[in-house]
Amino acid sequence: MTAKSISLPGVRLQAVTVRLGEDAAGGLQLQLRAGQADVPAMGWRRLGLSLDGNLQRDDRRRWILDSTVRLAGAPGGALSDAHVNIQISGAANTLLIDILQGKTHASAALPLDQPTHAQIRLNNLPAGWLQGLLGTVWSGRPTSGRLDAELALDLRDPGLQSSGQFTLSGAGFDTPVGTLAGQGLNGTGRFELDTTGGPARIDLDASLHGGELLLGPLYAKLPDHPVQLGLRADAQNGAFELSRLHINDADALQLDGALAFDAKGELKTLKLDHLHASFPAAYQRYGQAWLTTLGLHNMRIAGQLSGSLDLRADGPHSFAFTTDSLDMADADGRLAVDNLHGGLDWASEGERPATTLGWRSLQFYRVSNGAAQSQWQSHAGTLSLQQPLVVPVLKGQLRIGDLDWRPAAAKGQRLSTSAVLTGVDMAAFSTAMGWPAFPGTLGGAIPSLRWVDDRFELQGGLSASLFGGFVDITRLSLQQPFGPNPVLNGDIAMKQLDLAAITSVFDFGSISGRLDGSINDLRLVNWNPVAFKANLLAGSGGRISQRAVNNLTAVGGGGIAAGLQGAVLKLFKTFGYKQIGLNCTLQGTVCQMSGLEPTADGYTIVEGSGLPRLQVIGHQTQVDWPTLLRRLHDAITGTAPEIH
Repeated sequence: MTAKSISLPGVRLQAVTVRLGEDAAGGLQLQLRAGQADVPAMGWRRLGLSLDGNLQRDDRRRWILDSTVRLAGAPGGALSDAHVNIQISGAANTLLIDILQGKTHASAALPLDQPTHAQIRLNNLPAGWLQGLLGTVWSGRPTSGRLDAELALDLRDPGLQSSGQFTLSGAGFDTPVGTLAGQGLNGTGRFELDTTGGPARIDLDASLHGGELLLGPLYAKLPDHPVQLGLRADAQNGAFELSRLHINDADALQLDGALAFDAKGELKTLKLDHLHASFPAAYQRYGQAWLTTLGLHNMRIAGQLSGSLDLRADGPHSFAFTTDSLDMADADGRLAVDNLHGGLDWASEGERPATTLGWRSLQFYRVSNGAAQSQWQSHAGTLSLQQPLVVPVLKGQLRIGDLDWRPAAAKGQRLSTSAVLTGVDMAAFSTAMGWPAFPGTLGGAIPSLRWVDDRFELQGGLSASLFGGFVDITRLSLQQPFGPNPVLNGDIAMKQLDLAAITSVFDFGSISGRLDGSINDLRLVNWNPVAFKANLLAGSGGRISQRAVNNLTAVGGGGIAAGLQGAVLKLFKTFGYKQIGLNCTLQGTVCQMSGLEPTADGYTIVEGSGLPRLQVIGHQTQVDWPTLLRRLHDAITGTAPEIH
């Protein structure tokens, strides 16, 4: 028998051929072939179907079909080679289906007078078998794992409704845009699914343990003990919204909130309420990936934090946090705080209650700051410092005057403030930065510090009283201070620095006199120089030691001019000089070198005075920057080569 199509509740077969014959036991032998089988509710379309079985009637007047079913093209290889037993009982008004394929067992019971309703039991079902069904309501797909479940299923026109309980083992899933994903998930729970009207909706309450879970910006590495997850999700045309999100990990994190993405996977809403985090467990399980994206790696965090957040596509709308005591530090030494206490409360509209935020100590880029307490209040989208803040810094102090922060400013000016720095001990600052101990003090006025886009800009400048002279730092700007590659720009001017004091600190060999100079258009990427124009000049004369001559010669890649030989040089400990000049323009990895004036074969670095007359010539006008750094390191550590 053949049929162009056969339609049953929830199933449509096309290009059908049925063969009936008698088997050796007197029963009916049945063969069914369908060129195309569609089960829309399961998302199965255009599948090939073949069924080979025996049909008989038992003494209870039940029809029993025992068969082998092969579906071609079903997701996950579903029913690719399955043993299927079907029992039909008119007296009991029941259709029973039992399916076995490998270790997978599925059974369903349907009333004959309502075949659109089924009670289903699943054991060891590969998650991939559900791809078709999930594809009818969501763009995601299962990638691994197995499922046990007991559920009720009702086919509607259109869509379906289902509810039941399940157990997951090693489950994984992902989405085309990668905003939702999971792997290695284990747990149990209950669900309700409804695809009959408007967006597909699923309600889920589960207890999960082990594995990893990504919900937009929220990444979780779940512990071995149960974590409660509750959600209500709506999906339509690729968009996905969690209107209810509840997470309860007893010793790490509790929160309620909402989350939504558009069809392109862009975050539309992230709302977290009643957030309470206990560290370090909350960081290790939920916060590590997010903080890493902010440039804070391998954080050490201890304490507790409560708060809330309302983040939308157009930027933040509110945030608040409080803590009794929180300690944290990043592995790179860029940020550390001890006993952070109090909190902040900001909203893009209206006015929020005043808050207090303090700390026992605060470290920023290895510079330690002492205890301080600040007063804040949010009004019309601006979080403002209510009174000047005085922070102890390395035996001096930093006084911050007005400070206005606009967190919702996606472009343009986000922060403006003014500050005065006084009496910072340069020796302590040098030690903190890993430099030789410079004597002196650092201070300065910054009438305006602004955060514009992703860049901090300083108007005014800093001035250090250093080595008997002054170093002025101006036109400072810092981009992405906590990013993977922060960028610092600025100009440095040096006035009348005592060369004897400088060379004693650096073990360079002694030079007397005064040094002026500049380092303009300085650009550091990840704190390494990539560009500058440096000009150093000791123009008032003085004395220079034999060792300093050697080191200057080595740095400039030069030699001694005017016939002065190494043997004669060793007879004198110091030499008079009229001028010393050395310039370097760095671009990329090459430094363009020059000195006081050009010569036939290079440039003059040291112009001597008196007898014996000394002249040091630099021969290399282009020097590889790593090579120059190595020469400087050798010079200040006492390993520069001797001149022969």
